[in-house]
Amino acid sequence: MSRDARWKTLLELLVERGRLDVEEAAAELAVSAATIRRDFDQLAEQQMLVRTRGGAVVHGVSYELPLRYKTARRASEKERIGQAVAALVAPGEAVGLTGGTTTTEVARALAVRPDLASGTPALTVVTNALNIANELAVRPQFKIVVTGGVARAQSYELIGPLADGVLGQITMDVAVLGVVAFDVTHGAAAHDEAEAAINRLLCERAGRVVVAADSTKLGRRAFARICAAGTVDTLVTDAAVDADTVRRFEEAGITVVAV
Repeated sequence: MSRDARWKTLLELLVERGRLDVEEAAAELAVSAATIRRDFDQLAEQQMLVRTRGGAVVHGVSYELPLRYKTARRASEKERIGQAVAALVAPGEAVGLTGGTTTTEVARALAVRPDLASGTPALTVVTNALNIANELAVRPQFKIVVTGGVARAQSYELIGPLADGVLGQITMDVAVLGVVAFDVTHGAAAHDEAEAAINRLLCERAGRVVVAADSTKLGRRAFARICAAGTVDTLVTDAAVDADTVRRFEEAGITVVAV
């Protein structure tokens, strides 16, 4: 197993469990305890975790796994969600995309849609996510608008007043939100308040709002609210969502698409 693969697995286990012992992690990854100690030390230097005697714990109360380590988590579900969200977008529309692994899959699904292979433009994409802009910029039929702002290392998203300035001057047909939590009572949320503020403004500038979130994000709360549930028109999630959760969202007036 490569170092990057080990680090990704270790961080995923930490997010799930809150803490890991060296011997426990070594057994799960089938490597030596010395390798795990070295991995923990190097990840601690990057402030990705906190070292403890004999192991490690997550870094902070509201821990957020950096985007580069999240790409393989629930990958098939996110791919299906991305395709379903992309199908809701009509040619010629202006689409806002926030950052995140699920919205990145939306961007990839839009990029390969045959009916969006040409046009002037075939689609206008407004995003504050550097990785999404980078992936779509090679599509000459897409008009890509990047908000500007200060890059946030965890999510590759641009945040701050510079992004506000751009979003305040435009309107969009649809905004697609990637979230860390979505609940009927508490709404859609992110870990970071500056990121949530930009995402909220994206919603306000759009005619309709779609939340793209796998079922593990539903019924949960996070630190910074993006918008109330009533702001959202459509929720696209995976087929593992339970019937009671679907019912609660539908009672709140939200169309639920489970794929």
